[in-house]
Amino acid sequence: MPSNLPNLRRLFVEARSEAEESSYSRNAFYNLVLFMSSVTVFSLMAQRMTSGKGVSAS
Repeated sequence: MPSNLPNLRRLFVEARSEAEESSYSRNAFYNLVLFMSSVTVFSLMAQRMTSGKGVSAS
């Protein structure tokens, strides 16, 4: 099955114009950047919320 995946991708690429493909690629990149930045923000927020609640070992 994995050998068919590049063929499917090529079919989808060939079905679109260069401008459409560029637009889809740009949107996918922006969505990835937005997702990664939101994960980073939530991670930093969670770190700051739990940093004051830790029990000291001493």
